[in-house]
Amino acid sequence: MIRINLLGGERQVKKKAIAFDIGRRVTALCSLLLVLTVVGIGYWYYVLRQRSTELDAAILSAQREQTRLQTIIRDVAAFDIQRNALQEEQTRLQSIIREVAAFDEQRSALQERVTLIEQLRSGQSIPVQLLDQVSKSLPDMLWLTDLDQKGNDVTIAGQSTTLIALSDFVGNLGNSSLLVKPIEIVKSQVDSVAIPGQKAAKVDLIKFTVKAQLVPPKNAPPPLPARGRGAARGATPSPAGRGAAGGR
Repeated sequence: MIRINLLGGERQVKKKAIAFDIGRRVTALCSLLLVLTVVGIGYWYYVLRQRSTELDAAILSAQREQTRLQTIIRDVAAFDIQRNALQEEQTRLQSIIREVAAFDEQRSALQERVTLIEQLRSGQSIPVQLLDQVSKSLPDMLWLTDLDQKGNDVTIAGQSTTLIALSDFVGNLGNSSLLVKPIEIVKSQVDSVAIPGQKAAKVDLIKFTVKAQLVPPKNAPPPLPARGRGAARGATPSPAGRGAAGGR
């Protein structure tokens, strides 16, 4: 019996169809992989581009910040230089201030010494002038026992044998430009004194005290007061003669 395989052609067609489907699938898969690769590369390039842009912006910002910091550093350096210069100037000025203060102290000390010298000179000249005026004012038969000066107050004590001599002495003092008028007789006492060598003979002796004031010198410091008593003391009183401070 003859057998005819009628299905043989169909099997070959199926094998060819199956082979064709696998090729297409491989091609499609490769195409998909290629597309995915291209897309991945494009995306990676885009990401790298973005990162590059961000890095460029960050670098630019960093450069600007660096420039700003360099400017600040230069300003700080300039400020340090100015501060050092100001500190040196301050030190120099403080030295000058100390020198000026020392000079002021020296000037004050010298001024005090000059004032003291002027006072001493004034205080020395007034007693000399006072003694000269008192000596020129002494009349005959009158002598001094004490002369005291305290500031501008002058007290003169003495003895006289006549009231006329005392009156002349007070009048002569009043004519002096060194003393302020009037001249005041604050004390006057008459004592009887025995004459040496004559037991029965006695003479009246007038003991007096006169006060006056000195004329303050113009444009001059106040005179220093004369200390002590007896600036112009006469010799031992005697009715027959005059003492060492006696007048004319």
